[in-house]
Amino acid sequence: MTKPISIPHPANVVTLSPKFQVVIPSEIREELHLVAGQKIQAVAHGNRIELIPVRPMRQLRGFLAGIKTDVPRERDRG
Repeated sequence: MTKPISIPHPANVVTLSPKFQVVIPSEIREELHLVAGQKIQAVAHGNRIELIPVRPMRQLRGFLAGIKTDVPRERDRG
């Protein structure tokens, strides 16, 4: 078992229910524009859990605008 990390902002600490559910604090829900019933991907990353909102493809349109495309590529990447 890994050592627990200290949390600097205890207001964002959530409790795991007997059904293994958590409530995302309202400030975070509002900041990320989350809505009830929305799909969220849960990913184990080291000793933490990351919750990543699943966004419709249409909503992702244009999110790479302005990305630098002139980076050196490996020879097999054409």
